[in-house]
Amino acid sequence: MKTSAVLAIVLLALAESGCTLTRQASGPAVVAVADWGGTPADPIKARRHTITHITLHHQGEPFKVGTDPRQYLRNLQTWSRNAKGWLDIPYHYIIDLEGRVYEGRDIAYAGDTNTEYDPSGHALIEVVGNFEEVEPNQQQLDAVVKVMAMLAQKYSVPVAHIASHRDHSDKTVCPGANLYRYVQNGYFREQVALRLKE
Repeated sequence: MKTSAVLAIVLLALAESGCTLTRQASGPAVVAVADWGGTPADPIKARRHTITHITLHHQGEPFKVGTDPRQYLRNLQTWSRNAKGWLDIPYHYIIDLEGRVYEGRDIAYAGDTNTEYDPSGHALIEVVGNFEEVEPNQQQLDAVVKVMAMLAQKYSVPVAHIASHRDHSDKTVCPGANLYRYVQNGYFREQVALRLKE
């Protein structure tokens, strides 16, 4: 059976189960906010922005195998709004241990950060886990590349504008040494550039 036929069957099965996956241009399937149990942000409180940069973050806390990413996202949304007073989850896309991609804050709205840099204009990607302590797995690395390439293509972001939280702030080690290595050595920029040529 051809790959396209298998993909069609999988997407049909997911649709019948009530799960909505959207495919971005040249990007991964993304689990919509409604499908992880989130609620939309109030647009009246939002800061609209135009994407000019792609910035990588990590969760900064351990994320154990078997943790429900949907529950994590619901908890993060509640904490972001109630404890921090933010509009929503601070990140636009979140990547779990298996490389699944989840929609976070509406990409039209600027994100938030606990540090001094202004994330206006930044498409924010978070990878779950604490990469000061663990290594990213290949599924996560592949998903990061796919999301970055999708964003770079959609918003005409040059690969030179792909960076991480710590590149914009000296008050953090985010996205952790073991994930930052892939930013520092040019891996993400190179992989995104290759993907954009396909």
